[in-house]
Amino acid sequence: MSTTAVNVWNNCLSFIEDNITEQAFKTWFEPIKAVKLTDNALSIQVPSKFFYEWLEEHYVKLLKVALTKQLGESAKLVYVIRMENTYGNKQPFTESIPSSNRSNRQASQNVDVPLKNKSPELKNPFVIPGIRNVKIESQLNPNYNFESFLEGESNRLARSAGIAVANKPGGTSFNPLLIFGAVGLGKTHLAHAIGVDVKDKYPEKTVLYISAEKFVQQYSESVKKNNRNDFIHFYQVIDVLIVDDIQLLSGKAGTQDVFFHIFNHLHQNGKQVILTSDKAPVDMVDIEQRLLSRFKWGLSAELNHPDYETRVAIIKNKLYRDGVEMPDDIVEFLANNIKTNIRELEGAIISLIAHSSFNKKEITIELAKKIVDNYVKHTKREVSIDYIQKVVSDYFQMDVETLQSKTRKRHIVQARQLAMFFAKKFTKASLASIGSQIGQRDHATVLHACKTVDNLSSTDKQFRKYVEDLQKKLTL
Repeated sequence: MSTTAVNVWNNCLSFIEDNITEQAFKTWFEPIKAVKLTDNALSIQVPSKFFYEWLEEHYVKLLKVALTKQLGESAKLVYVIRMENTYGNKQPFTESIPSSNRSNRQASQNVDVPLKNKSPELKNPFVIPGIRNVKIESQLNPNYNFESFLEGESNRLARSAGIAVANKPGGTSFNPLLIFGAVGLGKTHLAHAIGVDVKDKYPEKTVLYISAEKFVQQYSESVKKNNRNDFIHFYQVIDVLIVDDIQLLSGKAGTQDVFFHIFNHLHQNGKQVILTSDKAPVDMVDIEQRLLSRFKWGLSAELNHPDYETRVAIIKNKLYRDGVEMPDDIVEFLANNIKTNIRELEGAIISLIAHSSFNKKEITIELAKKIVDNYVKHTKREVSIDYIQKVVSDYFQMDVETLQSKTRKRHIVQARQLAMFFAKKFTKASLASIGSQIGQRDHATVLHACKTVDNLSSTDKQFRKYVEDLQKKLTL
């Protein structure tokens, strides 16, 4: 039987090799071994859960075609995951997982789900008014749940508010719930987690996740096709609407207008709205005031950079979910060296696991240092507003007190504007915070300063040199 499995898999490999790059084939298919063939189900051994997830995400269609060519339409694929990167005296263990064909679940031969009596699922963009008994696809990622979103000081308010909303969508004062923070801190994860929990608790509710970019595209298409009303009606039937990166509506007056009316309808009818943004409402630009006022009706909860304890917990949770063990000193090394971005932290863990699996090497502190170097050296250096003011003051040969003063002398005003510009560029501080630290100005003054610097940079050669010189000093 094992010989037959080997022959079938070798034939599959010949087909796969002709359809992908040589590097991809060597990386993702050469390490795989055929294990057995039973009842038209081929079992293949892969070195880690990460490896299995990558194949399912990127190559499941190709695998299905290759296997169907060999075994027919009833062919099934089973992954046998062998965890080889354990350490100490513990023995490797295996886990068998059937291919789920995530990218095309209904067409998959590996999911034995009866389709009759099932409501048809309608994907976005939108339904024609009058259609009933249609299940709208939520577009949620079930892997983004509360269990995998670990609580810490940096996210406690946002996570707690999210749980409250999931328990009683539309029935709390957190409507809308706006989750904001820098890139890679888990805004999208938390938004999905709320939606996943709502679907679990209230299966009858219609939940929809949509990126603001996709929302804008859909609206533009609806205008072109003259079915704007259909677009509006679709969004008005949603019970829980999750819009990711809402700041991308900036400058798009038509889309803002239609979202304003959709928002009002949902809110007035007790429906829940969840938004994410990389900025607080006060820092959003080119968004209508009437819309910004709606964003402030509920709760704006910020996600901050995770502290050391939270980073350790995130690493251990990721390792547990991937079925991997790692010495504590390596966990602590990762937590100490990748501090600002959860996405980068998880990326480093995945790289570490992959290097260990592919090369069949134990995870060591030396390997961890090599991986971290690849991440940390590409990370922007964090600079403080105080440091920026010092660099700018020294450059223009004045003290910080003069920079912050109320004087309207042109060269001092320009220095102050440059300090505000670089503070916005190089720090995570809000406009209000920047203004407060640079001479007790308000956020509107900071916004004006940033626009002035942009304008002068493009029209004044000497001023552009100031910007270039200061940029070099602040990034050394």
